Amino acid sequence: MSAQNPYHGLAFMKMHGLGNDFVVIDSRDGDAVVTPELARFLGDRNRGVGFDQLAELRPSDEGDVHLDFWNSDGSRAGACGNATRCAASYLMGLNGTDHLVLTTARGRLSARREGDLISVNMGQPQRDWAEIPLSRPVDTDALPLPGSPVAVGMGNPHAVFFVEDAEAVDVAARGAAVEHDPLFPEATNVEFAEIRARDEIRMRVWERGTGITLACGSGACATAVAAHVRGLADRRVRMEVDGGWLTLDWRDDGVWMTGPTAHVFDGVLRTGPSA
Repeated sequence: MSAQNPYHGLAFMKMHGLGNDFVVIDSRDGDAVVTPELARFLGDRNRGVGFDQLAELRPSDEGDVHLDFWNSDGSRAGACGNATRCAASYLMGLNGTDHLVLTTARGRLSARREGDLISVNMGQPQRDWAEIPLSRPVDTDALPLPGSPVAVGMGNPHAVFFVEDAEAVDVAARGAAVEHDPLFPEATNVEFAEIRARDEIRMRVWERGTGITLACGSGACATAVAAHVRGLADRRVRMEVDGGWLTLDWRDDGVWMTGPTAHVFDGVLRTGPSA
């Protein structure tokens, strides 16, 4: 491998929240380094590192740090709740603080440490068809698709289906079919939610640009919002995803999401997409 490769020596971290795994690159001291090509390379679980999303830390004039998100197919992701919690945990550990403000394409997001858990305010949900966005005006509480999902924006679009048994759903087939439906001009994440009680939900997810993941923070927020909008659940719920448990609380200032994070390892690239 040639030392001329621009990614040679690039430091990164591998983190996860409930198995929703991320590569995190700290670029606060220099220029942004992530490109679609690098994201695809790093996201390849056989030839790169592997991740559900990539988060790049950048300087921010309006918060402690700015986060840019990428999917494993090289596309940009507007929001990623679990990656936001992981980045917040890393930064609070560095700074010795229990609270910070991050900026994303979604806007300013507050994060705080609660014992061994990390909480982040993902902001208020987007409920208007144009904000989500959808391709035309429709009833966002019951989309004109088989299963009548609820559409919710959390900085990225979501279609939430309510099912009797989440374990029985063919997430790969149904998720892939809905992801690129013409109703979603930017594609969509797809959630399948089983209501167990007014304060407990089981959810499985297909993420746009990635596929099935063990957890999706913005998807968990969207599911909690959709369940309350449909009158199926309270504003505060516990949610079981494939990777574990999250707590969602839709408050006056936004949807707060709380759960664990893990810093798995640090690494340095010796190759890259042009190698």
